[in-house]
Amino acid sequence: MEAVLDLSAEPFDPTRPVVGFDEMPYQLVGEVQPPVPGAPGRPQRIDYEYERKGTCNLFLVTPPLAGWRHVDVTERRTKQDFAHQMKALVDEHFPEAEVIRVVVDNLNTHTPAALSEAFPPAEAHRLTRKLEFWYTPKHGSWLNVAEIELAVMAKQCLDRRIGDPATLRHELAAWEAKRNDTEVRIHWQFSTTDARVKLTHLYPS
Repeated sequence: MEAVLDLSAEPFDPTRPVVGFDEMPYQLVGEVQPPVPGAPGRPQRIDYEYERKGTCNLFLVTPPLAGWRHVDVTERRTKQDFAHQMKALVDEHFPEAEVIRVVVDNLNTHTPAALSEAFPPAEAHRLTRKLEFWYTPKHGSWLNVAEIELAVMAKQCLDRRIGDPATLRHELAAWEAKRNDTEVRIHWQFSTTDARVKLTHLYPS
């Protein structure tokens, strides 16, 4: 736990960025009856009945001190999907970095072995050499700042019915662009000192 907290306290270094990575499932929901548009003195009216349109997965990555985040919509969250997200970190998002320190939880897909399963040996080796995985403790995934960003995304963008992946991608891209344009940063304030005071039950006595 303290290792992750110390990592979060470090200043931003573009050559060794600290990146929070997390995912969440999303239920696509469509309207059965079209909403009735609002009018002066009357809000929009939405029928309570809805139609399930399947599920998808949302991957989110954010270096909290850089004021940047990116969301990908995928059909699933398999090891293959995780591996391709890591490749994007290395080749697209942080190509100039010497090493990318990725904070993840203990989900069974979040392993370097996922890259070996997804890519030829030389490519997997190239990618893993630039990735350093930092795992939050069991039942402590809240120590990953990506969870904070996912909560903000859910409140600001996903608090309505979205029925298909194309619309979802469009809405998330707009949300992402607005947050990135204003360089919204996550100000992490829970320190190792705080943990030693407030989480004494986690320390040996």
